[in-house]
Amino acid sequence: MRTLTALLTLTAGLVAGQDHRARSVEVKVLSTMLADNNGGIGEWGFSALVVVDGHRILFDTGAGLDTVLKNAQALKVDLTSVPDVILSHNHADHTGGLITLRRDVRSKDSAALARAHVADGIFLKRAGSKMPAVRSEYEATGGKFISYAAVTEIFPGVWLTGPVPRVYPERNFTIGPRTGIIEMPDGSTREDNIPEDMSLVIDTDRGLVVISGCGHSGIVNTLEYARAKVRKAPIHAALGGFHLFQLDDEKLQWTASKLREFGLQNFLGAHCTGIEATYRIRELVGLSRATAAVGAVGSEFRLGEGIQPGSISK
Repeated sequence: MRTLTALLTLTAGLVAGQDHRARSVEVKVLSTMLADNNGGIGEWGFSALVVVDGHRILFDTGAGLDTVLKNAQALKVDLTSVPDVILSHNHADHTGGLITLRRDVRSKDSAALARAHVADGIFLKRAGSKMPAVRSEYEATGGKFISYAAVTEIFPGVWLTGPVPRVYPERNFTIGPRTGIIEMPDGSTREDNIPEDMSLVIDTDRGLVVISGCGHSGIVNTLEYARAKVRKAPIHAALGGFHLFQLDDEKLQWTASKLREFGLQNFLGAHCTGIEATYRIRELVGLSRATAAVGAVGSEFRLGEGIQPGSISK
């Protein structure tokens, strides 16, 4: 028979765990390829505003210097009240708008977009990488980079994966056969599989909400890692770019089988997910038009309400 002390300890632990579940989650897409009839501009890039229990976070900054700035204005999104920005990885289609946005909001509030969260490896030496210049310019505005080597809770119920282990051989980091080379800190070189690829994970009573920029780590690797490190809960929603557009039917079928295993309930495939791949995932996982859609500029997800994809992708 359990003692009163043991029961009180168990109850306290359960309450503490529940306190770290997000109660309110809103996501609005600010950059992706598909434009809607809301004045937004489409581009090959990704960005989304994420609001969790009042914490406002910009996830990625799009490709164009001012695309996200213009789309935010068109959608009446105020970025001056957003202190944190997450850069999912080094590619310019996710980091291109950072400096323009920081300079614009800084003139109104010096704390806006002043903290940039990145994973270890984003500043590794790569041919053609713009991240050294981005780092210099961002820090010159007073911005600070915070780098993560492991899964970290940045707000109650809000987690960053840090670099994701590549347990399954998902090569979701190439364009055709092309890959790059990175130079490691010890001077050695290796294939650039985008080791810093990082996703945002939000723990809710309905399950995990995962937001990805490109999913270069692999959507299965990312979701399995989130369930292992944050909580072994169903995936309530997977939102953003997942780099599935090049997958053949066999790989899509395997991917969908794992998503079914993880209990995927909502899927918004934006950016490099691919239009056909999104529809195939919908079919193979057993989702519907209401629970799986192609992301467009202005598409939204709200916890408890689901996906509002916009008029063009309903």
